[in-house]
Amino acid sequence: MGDKSQELSAAELEVLRVLWDAGPSTVRQVLDALRSRGRDWAYTTVLTFLTRMEQKGVVSSNKSGLAYVYRPALTRNRVRRERLRLLVDELYDGAAGPLVLQLLKSQRLNREDIEALQKLIDELDDKSR
Repeated sequence: MGDKSQELSAAELEVLRVLWDAGPSTVRQVLDALRSRGRDWAYTTVLTFLTRMEQKGVVSSNKSGLAYVYRPALTRNRVRRERLRLLVDELYDGAAGPLVLQLLKSQRLNREDIEALQKLIDELDDKSR
């Protein structure tokens, strides 16, 4: 099937974010979380998304009591890695360096991010010696 995360629409990613943040949830719980994030979707819309996502293997469900409970089948980190790899391949011909440089030039980093980046650079520098 290839990378499952590449097949996700922006709306499906939103649903997946709810499951990552809230944990296993019913359709109603996902709907309530989406509404609290400003999405005015119908119950049937969320159910359709979850059903399609289950068919893709992105979420799984089990019947617990009266309602199905959905949980992510992919981790947030896996989706990030797959989508970032695709982005690097598509926009930077597979070279991550130019992407990192572009991000550093165009995005503001807070002190913690800068310290973590410096630590990583130091570790990579030590490994290359």
